[in-house]
Amino acid sequence: MRGNDHIPIRHVPGHNPNQKPIRRHHTARYYVQRVQDSLTTRVSKVICGTFLSLLFILGLITFILWISLRPHRPRFHIHEFSIPGLAQSSGFQNAQVNFNATARNANQNIGIYYESMDGAVYYQDQKIGSTPLLDPFYQQPKHTTIVNAVLSGATLTVNSQRWTEFQNDRVHGSVVFRLELTSVIRFKISSWQSKRHRMHANCNAGVGPDGSILPLYKDKRCPVYFS
Repeated sequence: MRGNDHIPIRHVPGHNPNQKPIRRHHTARYYVQRVQDSLTTRVSKVICGTFLSLLFILGLITFILWISLRPHRPRFHIHEFSIPGLAQSSGFQNAQVNFNATARNANQNIGIYYESMDGAVYYQDQKIGSTPLLDPFYQQPKHTTIVNAVLSGATLTVNSQRWTEFQNDRVHGSVVFRLELTSVIRFKISSWQSKRHRMHANCNAGVGPDGSILPLYKDKRCPVYFS
């Protein structure tokens, strides 16, 4: 070996391990732009948050008003229903149907206009009698109206064959009828009135061998629907 034992070191072009990274200096315009972008983002978030909060509050108020002002259908109950002469084999000659029901407006602030009311009695879905019940009237909120009538003579069509069918059911302990109350109603909220609704209340009424309503049907609520 030669006198100079130093090993030559090759330097890779472009790489200097002692070289410090170059710091780039941004202009004032750059920082101003960054601040503007940050403020714009914050303002947009505030506006969106405020809008969503107002939308939620408005929806909540609308829901509460809808719940409080939503009209409820009238509530009908059958209290009495009887055929006094049912125990008589030839009672069809003087047949008579008595009933007593109620119509209640359960709404807190909503009145109901009734454009008259009619009643009909059915046996096995065959009408055996009908009669007008009430003239047009207005029912205040939280008020109850009594609906009663007696069907006989021209308002009741019961022949000997139909009476025999009553007697056959009577032997088995009960004869079931259906009382249908119909009317055209409108709801009234302050000065606003709803459209007309054709209302039907169907009350099943079963009578025992003596012709009086059975406890199972007494004071029972009647389904109500519109058509």
